[in-house]
Amino acid sequence: MNEMPIGRIVSMIHRQNQKFLSKELKPYELGNGGQQAFLKTIIAKPGINQDELSSLLKFDKATTARAVKHLEAVGYIDRHTDTNDRRSNNLYPTTKAKNVFPEIQKVLARLNNEITRNLSEDEEKQLVQLLKKIYPELMHNTGEKDK
Repeated sequence: MNEMPIGRIVSMIHRQNQKFLSKELKPYELGNGGQQAFLKTIIAKPGINQDELSSLLKFDKATTARAVKHLEAVGYIDRHTDTNDRRSNNLYPTTKAKNVFPEIQKVLARLNNEITRNLSEDEEKQLVQLLKKIYPELMHNTGEKDK
């Protein structure tokens, strides 16, 4: 078959996605590594701890720790020691994060619109369904568990 492998196409899309986000989120001091996803989740679930964040977003603990450290350094989150487990920190969005997040959401919406601009509504729904069908199989084949 002369078609480009699916994995290569997905990889190319991912790289373009990262380039777009890196450029568009730079004014908000967010870069690569899914920092916007971490921030979005902390805003949606104030008080979440880092382990829960890693599990929910499917990132390893080291990546989560780096993202949390960066978000705290730029003033988007605060860490508070968990009263039930002093080894754990609960993460809370700051006012700065809440104020800037609507602009970040606009960037993410523009990216989604760019990705799907040549698709009909039905094609977009079908693409999402197919990608959701692929992901659990990859998790299974790599020995990871979908938490």
